[in-house]
Amino acid sequence: MFNDNRPHHGQHPLERGTLAVTSLVAAGVTALTLTVAFNLLALDVSLFWVAFPIGFGVVLPAAIGIVNARQHGEQRTDDTSQRSDTHTGLEILRQRYATGELSEEEFEHHVERLLESEREEDPYDDARTENRR
Repeated sequence: MFNDNRPHHGQHPLERGTLAVTSLVAAGVTALTLTVAFNLLALDVSLFWVAFPIGFGVVLPAAIGIVNARQHGEQRTDDTSQRSDTHTGLEILRQRYATGELSEEEFEHHVERLLESEREEDPYDDARTENRR
C-alpha cells in the first residue's frame, strides 16, 4: 500500500505529497504503538497486547483518514478557486459581449484564450480526471 513503485509522471504534486505525508503518519503511529506496547510489557502489564489492536486497528486508520481528508480538501479548494477565476472571466466576457463592447469574433477569441490559459495553469488536470474514472 505504501510502497508505490509507479512512476510519478503525470501525477499531481498534491497526490505525491499525500503519499509522503501518509507514509510519515503511518511510521509515526507504528512507532508510537510499538513504544506503548513494549513499555507496557516492560512494566509487566498483563494487557499490554491491547495496545496493538488499538494502535493498528483504530489510531492508524483514523490518522491516515484524517490526513487524506485534509489533503483532498486542500486539493478541492485549489480546484474551486481556479474554476471560479475562469467562471468570473467568462462572466465578464459575456457581459461585455451583451453590452456590445465585443463582437462575436472577439468574444469567441477571448473565450478560447481564457480556456487555453486554464489548461496551461493546470497540466495535471487530465491525469486527475483519468484517476477519478
